Amino acid sequence: MEQHRLGRDVFIALAAIGWADGHLDPDEADAIVRTAMEEGLELEEIGEIDAATKEPVELHAIDLSALSKADRLFVYAVASWMTRLDNVVTVAEQVALDQLGQALKIPEAPRAHADEIAKEIAELPEGDRVDRYDLPKLRRTIQERLDAAHRARLAMKEAAEAPAAEGDAKPEEPAKDAAKPAEA
Repeated sequence: MEQHRLGRDVFIALAAIGWADGHLDPDEADAIVRTAMEEGLELEEIGEIDAATKEPVELHAIDLSALSKADRLFVYAVASWMTRLDNVVTVAEQVALDQLGQALKIPEAPRAHADEIAKEIAELPEGDRVDRYDLPKLRRTIQERLDAAHRARLAMKEAAEAPAAEGDAKPEEPAKDAAKPAEA
């Protein structure tokens, strides 16, 4: 399973979510910068991300179009988790999270799944604090569940097509002679 590297704009988008309530919590800022460092971004990019955690940034100015489906869900899940760090999700944070979901082109149902996965990872014994939240596990879990859903869809499609393919075959017609009663 190959993962694409998340770029600078992803982390700046996360900072924008953090700033949605007018204040970026230091724990949120640390999580953003730490994740960017774990991703292996260049020092210059880390510096730009760090700057975005110190001054508010606008979400609409960020290009997120090059992200894979798994990466988009990961970004959304991290943002969703970040909004809950202080145990209060403000209206402004929810609006920003909704805007991020729209910018990432994620429908409502996958957003809810990503949010549930983020909660699941946060509820692990080692995931109850920002410095211990397992972001790589979050990313792996999202990818694994996407892969499982894809396999399930393929299996359902194959199952649906199998009877149709069998039903398309015409039954063999009995031989004309077999239809006549045998003459004695």
